[in-house]
Amino acid sequence: MLDMVGISYVTDAAILLIYAYAGTTTFTIAGAYGVCGLLSVALFIAISEASLTDRFRDHYFVTQQSIISLTIMLAFLYIAPEVGCLFLCSILLVFTFAALRSTPRQTVIGWSAAAIGLAILFLFTDKPIGMPHETPLERLATLLVFVLVLGRGMIVGLFSSSLHESLYRRGLELKEAYKRIEELAELDELTGSLNRRSIMQTLNDEIVRARRSNMPCAIALIDLDWFKRINDQFGHPVGDEALRAFAITVFANIRSIDKFGRYGGEEFLLILPETSDSAALRTVERLRKIVASLDWSAISQNMTVTMSAGLTALRPDDTADSILARSDRLLYQAKDLGRNQVVSA
Repeated sequence: MLDMVGISYVTDAAILLIYAYAGTTTFTIAGAYGVCGLLSVALFIAISEASLTDRFRDHYFVTQQSIISLTIMLAFLYIAPEVGCLFLCSILLVFTFAALRSTPRQTVIGWSAAAIGLAILFLFTDKPIGMPHETPLERLATLLVFVLVLGRGMIVGLFSSSLHESLYRRGLELKEAYKRIEELAELDELTGSLNRRSIMQTLNDEIVRARRSNMPCAIALIDLDWFKRINDQFGHPVGDEALRAFAITVFANIRSIDKFGRYGGEEFLLILPETSDSAALRTVERLRKIVASLDWSAISQNMTVTMSAGLTALRPDDTADSILARSDRLLYQAKDLGRNQVVSA
């Protein structure tokens, strides 16, 4: 923004030089205007680079920049009214630039300052505000005033449009990031399955839905057999890889409506909505056989992994705690019976 303001001052100073060549004003006015404008820009660049604005709510000093620019314009409008049209147009540009970052309060302050300054100039002085057009060179310079003001105004508009587009894209990126954060908050980082909090919330939701729709629902509490031995014998990285492979296998062999989550450690919870007792048993038994038949030696030589499961169906008076307690008892029965099997209520 400060670069654009600086270029604007240089542009106006160049037009003033044309007026000076035409004899409308003096070269001193053109030089003094350019120097004052660039010094004000340099001042705010120095303040910004020194991070002096960070302590203030308005990091851009919009009000201060607007007032100083307005003061420069009004001063030169008073000193050189013969080319007043240039300074009046530049005042419009000052507030066009300021509008990009102004708050409602800053807008009111800037408008009030401009109104008071112009009122004093027009009502309490007799300065003739000129729009030179007597000679061809003056007409050229005046043409440049209006054409370049319009051009700079359109550049500010394009800059504003790019800001809006940037904010829109940033908003989309933030939405995607927020969505990703939500996903990470719901998923177990290691296996990609639902974490304990999410799977428990899902279980409560499925219990409510099953009762409302009067549809069956089954859950299986699954445990990988002798998993501590796997970690001790092959190491925890291999154990982690085994958990990931197990989760991928389950996801590949369940329906989209089924819910699968890590209950804790090597224990997992599988929810089978709209599934009868016999269909649930077939599903979990099929998973057991698939897991047992996998080539686990691809992860580590001589490694085998099996699973045990306690399977139960939802009862009319069940809560999440009661159905989990029942599944847990059945899981321990499966372990007592030798593991690598499914025990169903």
